[in-house]
This record gives sequence, structure tokens and C-alpha cells, in this order.
Amino acid sequence: MKRMMAGLVGWTSDLSVAQKIYGIAAGLIVVTIVLMVMSIQSVRLQTGYRHLQASSAQAAANVSQANGLIYAIVMESRGIYMSTERTKVKRYADELLKRSRELADAMERWQKTVRADDVEQFTAFKRRIDQFIDFRKELARRAVDVSPAAGREWGDTDANRALRTQLSNDLEALARIYNERIVEAANLGDQGRYAAWYLFALGLGALIFAALNVLVMRRSVVRPLHEITEATDRIAAGNVNSHIPHYARADEIGRLAYAVQNFRDAVSRNVELEELEVGTAKQRDAAMDERDKFNDKYQATKWQLTAAINSMPQGLIMLDGKAQALALNDQYRKLYSLPVKIKAGSSLEEILQHRVDSGLFDGDIMQYFAGIIDRIGKRQPTSYEISLTDGRVIKIYERPMDGGGWVSVQEDVTAQRKGQAILERTEEFLAAIVENIPEGILVKDAPNLRYLFVNKAAEEMIGMSRAQIMGKTPRELFPESAAELIERRDRQLLERKQQLETIVDTVDNPVKGRRTIAVRRLQIGGPERESHLFVSMVEDRTGQTDVAAPIEAAA
Repeated sequence: MKRMMAGLVGWTSDLSVAQKIYGIAAGLIVVTIVLMVMSIQSVRLQTGYRHLQASSAQAAANVSQANGLIYAIVMESRGIYMSTERTKVKRYADELLKRSRELADAMERWQKTVRADDVEQFTAFKRRIDQFIDFRKELARRAVDVSPAAGREWGDTDANRALRTQLSNDLEALARIYNERIVEAANLGDQGRYAAWYLFALGLGALIFAALNVLVMRRSVVRPLHEITEATDRIAAGNVNSHIPHYARADEIGRLAYAVQNFRDAVSRNVELEELEVGTAKQRDAAMDERDKFNDKYQATKWQLTAAINSMPQGLIMLDGKAQALALNDQYRKLYSLPVKIKAGSSLEEILQHRVDSGLFDGDIMQYFAGIIDRIGKRQPTSYEISLTDGRVIKIYERPMDGGGWVSVQEDVTAQRKGQAILERTEEFLAAIVENIPEGILVKDAPNLRYLFVNKAAEEMIGMSRAQIMGKTPRELFPESAAELIERRDRQLLERKQQLETIVDTVDNPVKGRRTIAVRRLQIGGPERESHLFVSMVEDRTGQTDVAAPIEAAA
């Protein structure tokens, strides 16, 4: 992991600080957009699945109800055929008319749920149902008003039997259409589960990306600035031979180090000149001339230092022991919209008062000022964040300087904090998905095969709480035969790198008994990385008639 981080920092060393910050912001935006797109796709698939599942169930119920009512009407018709007493014929006729009305009502309800794939078949079926109902009504009327024999004569025809056969064929055709809907709904459900897993993987990638960003900024920006600040303090204390770190870098940090080194050289030369200001007047005059030359160089170096400070993407202000500004760069002025009159020599109290007047500070100015004075007096380094009234978030790093001075580096981290908030909401969203999907999810540490995470579905499948499962190996939870089979499958996954196809097996569960389960596995990371995990997706198929003979093991 350390070698990987060193390589990453080395790769980014040729980039400027501004490029690194813009790159991080662009990466967070891309990750957020991808997560939003995948979330929308997952919701769309789930919605389509629920609608199609409900439509298929309602259609199957309609087929069953229509078939039952047709059968009931046929049975009542046979009662009319076989009866000779008018009272019995009347009873059968009344029941036939009642079932006919129920069938007509059922067809009206069915028609409201018809879709494009069954509209043609349903239209033909409904037309034959209307013929069937009219025919049976006429049968009942003739049997009651004329005679049972007249009813039998009307009903016992080839046309009646042909209509009944056509209705049966229509029901079979509609049933096939609705079976195809069920298959389509199952496919949508599978796509929804895959989308949920893609979201989970993207969320993990986003978290890893954010962690890498923090480490890169800490190593390539914050720490170098701190080291250069310490070198500046040593020069101010009189150590003019102090080493200036990061001199060879090509970005803003390198230019700042170069300016500090020039400043150190100028101070060193001034010290030497002061030591030479002895002797004769001629020597003194010559030394003064030399000092003037180096003072000019010092001013040029000071200008270079000012230019380097102003080129920093962060705001910077240096204070003396009395909280008077020794230096402040342009970025610091932009952060707080400071006017031209606020410059080196201005007091911190004046700067804070301007922030109050411009509406960027709404706290107790004296209390805030006293806190800074206290930290300067205690020489206590610190870092913290403040929120301005315009919604921006400023990160502040404060370090003491020898001689009672104080340096503060301030950076606008509003975009980063917004990105972190989006990532936190995404993490909560992904955790809710993983915790509530119907499949059992088990995460295992690859080197020692111990369980690191299980969701609610996995707890129910195993019959144990996650407190009982996490941190244990299969041999501590399952019978020996089941544990050996589980570990053998894990070793197979290590050899094959990935296993995305479903593997079915039968295992002995100490709580649930003998269970048939289907498992898909995948690896996250690898042996060469610090994080190397297995993720198992388990489905309990115990009792399903279409489960094949045991092949593989879960967990």
C-alpha cells in the first residue's frame, strides 16, 4: 500500500496544485454523475418489474376466473338439459343467468387491464364470450318460457360446441401471452439486481477515490507547505544555512521554495556584510556599498517571494506577535474581498472588522480575535474550518513562527465539502439497498476466510445473527463437511479470479437444516493489495422443483 501511495504521489508530482484540485473536483463530479445515472436506471428497472409482475398476476387471475365461470355456465346448462320439472329448470336457469352476469362483469374488468400484446386476442375472445352469453340466455328463456325440450333443442347444436372449443383455444392463447409476461418480468428483476450490484461497486470505488484524494493532497500540498514554513521559521531565527525542502519541484510549491531559498541567501549575505562593517572608513564605505547592492537583491528576492505567495491557490497571511499583518497574498484578499487599504502593516482587528462590514462575519469579533491572540501566545498549531455567511466553507491551517510570528494558510473547500456530502448520501443509499435486497450478501476476508459483513437476508438464510457470524470462519459455523465444501469453493474462486455464473449446492445448516442454495461470487482487490475480499450473493432455493442436483457450495 505504501509503495502504491508513493507511486501515486510521484505520478502527480508533475502537476500543479491548481491542476490537482481541479482534477479531484472533476473526478468527484464524474463519479457523482455515474452514480446518479445508475440509480435512475435501477429505479426504472424496479418500477417496470413491479408493474409487469402485477399485470401478469392480474391477467392470470382473469384467465382463471373466466374459465371457471364458463365451466359453471356449461354445468348449469347441462342441469337444464337433464331436468324435466319446471321448478328445477327454473332454478338452473336463474343460476345460469347469474353466472352469465358475473362473466360479463369479469370481462369488463379484464378489458381495463388489456395491453398491446393481448388486445387482438382479447378482442376476439370477448366477442365470442358475448355470443356465448347471448346463446345461454336464449337457452334459459326457451327452457323456462317454452319447455325444457325446447331448451335442449336450442343448446344441442354443432355451433354451440364449436363456440365452446373456440373459447377454450382463446383461453390457452391468452395464457401463453401472460406466461411470456411473467418471463419478461423475471428478466427485469434480474436486471434490477445487477444494477444494484453495479451501484454497490461504484460506491466502493467512490469511497476509495475520495480517500486517495485526501492522501494525495496531504502529501503533495499540506505537508510541503508545513515543511517550507518550518524552514522559514529557522531562517527567521538566524539559521541561514537551513535546508529549503521541495526546491526541485516544478509547481507552485517549488516556486515558493525557490523564493524562500533566495530569501535565505539574501539574509545570509546581509549577515556577512554586517560582520564586515568594521575597520577603516574606506572598508566601511565599501561594505555599505556592498550591502546596498545586496539590499537591492533582497528587495528583488522579497518581490519574488511575494509573487510566489500570490501565485498560491490558497490564501496566506503572516502575523507578528501583536497580530499585525506581515504579509498577505492576493488569494487571501479574494477570499474575504479585502480592499486595497488592507495590506502588510494592517492589524488583524481591521481585517476582521472589514469582514463584519461586508457581511462575511456574523460572530463576536472580539472573542474571535482573542482566540487567535491566545493561540499566537501559546504557539499552538491548529487547523479548523469556518463557514462564511455567503455559504462558503474555509479550511484554515495555523502554524507559529519563531519570534512570536504566526502564519495561516486558508483554502476555499466548499466544493470538496459538497462532494463529501454527496458521497455520504450515496453511501447511505447503497447501504440501504444492500441491507434490503432479497439475496443474502456475505463479505469474506480472502487471506483468512473470515466473514466481515452479512446483510439481513444472509442472517435469515443462515439462521444466526451477524454478531454470531462476523469474525468467524466456515469451520466455526457449519458442520465439517459443509465447511470443507465452502472452503474448496473459495479456493476455486482464488484460482479463477472471478465467478459470475450461478452455482447451486446443498449444504447442512446447523440451524436451518439441509438447504439448497444458489451462489454467485466475485473478488474485490487481490493478493497484491491490502484489501482482498470475497463477495458472495446467495439465494435460498430450498423446495423449488426446478433446482438441479447439488453442484457447488455457498458462503
